Formats: sequence, C-alpha cells, structure tokens
Amino acid sequence: MTRAIRYNYVIGDVQGCFEALKALLKEIQFDSDQDFIWFAGDLIARGENSVGAIRFIKKLCERGAAATILGNHDLNLLAVARGIKKLKDKDRIDDVIHALESDDLIDWLRKQPLCVFPNDQTILTHAGIPHIWDAAQTAQYAKEVEAVISHEDFAVLDTFLTEMYGTEPDVWSEDLTGNARLRCITNYLTRMRLTDTNGRLEFSFKDALDEPMPEGFKPWFEYASKTAQSHQIVFGHWAALQGKTIQKPNQKNIQNVDGGCVWGHQLIAYRLEDKEVFKVDNPMFSE
Repeated sequence: MTRAIRYNYVIGDVQGCFEALKALLKEIQFDSDQDFIWFAGDLIARGENSVGAIRFIKKLCERGAAATILGNHDLNLLAVARGIKKLKDKDRIDDVIHALESDDLIDWLRKQPLCVFPNDQTILTHAGIPHIWDAAQTAQYAKEVEAVISHEDFAVLDTFLTEMYGTEPDVWSEDLTGNARLRCITNYLTRMRLTDTNGRLEFSFKDALDEPMPEGFKPWFEYASKTAQSHQIVFGHWAALQGKTIQKPNQKNIQNVDGGCVWGHQLIAYRLEDKEVFKVDNPMFSE
C-alpha cells in the first residue's frame, strides 16, 4: 500500500552537518509518516558528524520517507572507502570509514542514483543538467553510471573509481565510450558549474554570479535548456548561489538548494507543492 504524501521537500547539501539537518527538519515540522524528503547529494564530507548524517538519512530512506541522489563528495567517499583515493584532512569522513557498519553504509550509498524525478514536472541532480541534454537523455546517461557504481562485481566499481577523476573529456559526445564516457557524464551531473555554448565544462570557477568568469563560459542554467522546457530542475552543489531561483523565458524555474551550510551559512529545504523555501542557520557556527 502506497502511503499518502502531504509534502515533498528537497534538501540541499548536508555535508555531514547533522545538527543543522535536525534543526531544519524541526523547522519544516517534518513528519516521516506523512512527508517525503529528496536529498540533493553530498550527504557527507566536511561537517561535524558525517556518520550521524548518513546513518539517519539511510534509515529515512529504508522506511520509505526519503530518497537521495549522489553528489561528488559521496562519490569521493566511495573512492576512499575502496582504497582508490587517500583521505584528505579537509574531508571529515573518517568516522564513516571507521564505523562498525561502514561496509553496510558504503554498500547502501553506492546503490543510490544520480538522477531522480520527484514528480512528473521535476528532475533532481546534484550539480544540474547541461543545456544540451533533455530529461530523457539525462536519465539514460545517469543510469549508465549507476549500473557501474552499483555493480555486484567490485572490480567493475573499482575500475570506474580509479578512472573517475579528471577533467577530460570536457564536452559531451554520443561517440564517447568506456570510462571516458562515464567520467564525462559524472562530471556533468556532480561537478558542473560553468559551460560554454557547446556544453564544454569549466572546472575552476566556484564563486558567486557577480564574480568575473573565464572568457567564453557562463553558468549552465544561463543557456536555453532542453530539459528546463519540460521540467523544473532542482540542484545543489553550488554553495555560492545560496539557494537562488533562476527564472528564464520559456523555461520552468530552476531551483538551487545549496545554502552553503557547511561553510557557516544555511541548510535549505524546498517544498515542491508550493515552491516555498525554508532555511536554518548552521548551529555549529552560532556564537
């Protein structure tokens, strides 16, 4: 029996900020029996309690009250856990790596998608969707990566994780194959901020929209988007946007939900039913 949903919320990058997440759920009066949360990825990383956050979110998902997609920091956790990449000091994920149930947490995480449709009119990915893809293409390409990450043979996963890092190829072509194709898809869905008119990626810029950008590049959502003509795009990843709503002619609104909580700013919940935005300050930074 499918339970009736009162409200659907999309919550932006938690990044291990478990106290802020609990405060936000209190702010929206979240009821796990009536409401549903869509997490926009980056569940863990640089907050005060990554293991607490991922444990809590996993339980919500398992009881049917939430779902999540993968962000770039979640993929980094997979690489560290599999011994592919060394743990950096700034990535506070050692509590997940050394948790008693670490294997279960990692195995659950790697089976989460890169793209979901919270409703018929909404599509959610971590970093956004390049203007050169429509919604059907986005879902198809995401599934190609998901199939490798969740593969029963860990050798398949490890091969991908070994080849996942890099900035090339930096523009999409249907002719791409193998790990180069998977890397390009992953970069669009989990790392993208700026592109050029052809969809070529630029990886260095992370600032606010009023800062100077590399010549020939602008935010991916500034272009006429195939997907945004049919769906509202919701995304996280870009903390400097502070939960900005992007309105463009002949497109549905595009909504950012990354409030930069881990940097001392806010954690955001976006209610799909009425497009209301809820924010709480990160209590770990309060005086």
